[in-house]
Amino acid sequence: MENPDLSNADWRTSSLSGGNGECVEVAFVGQHVAVRDSKNPDGAVLFFTPGEWQAFTGGVHLGEFTLP
Repeated sequence: MENPDLSNADWRTSSLSGGNGECVEVAFVGQHVAVRDSKNPDGAVLFFTPGEWQAFTGGVHLGEFTLP
């Protein structure tokens, strides 16, 4: 997969993040979902397909990643 151009990406954070700068940011770019660390916006970016992102967010909503 070739990484999409992020120069015009509209990065978003969750409204539940508290605004403390310690969360991830998400941008929907073409046919990709890009995710980065809000503390390091010039750092690494992970790219997901819409299906992968949907599976991940569905798992979050179902509590699949809740720590004991």
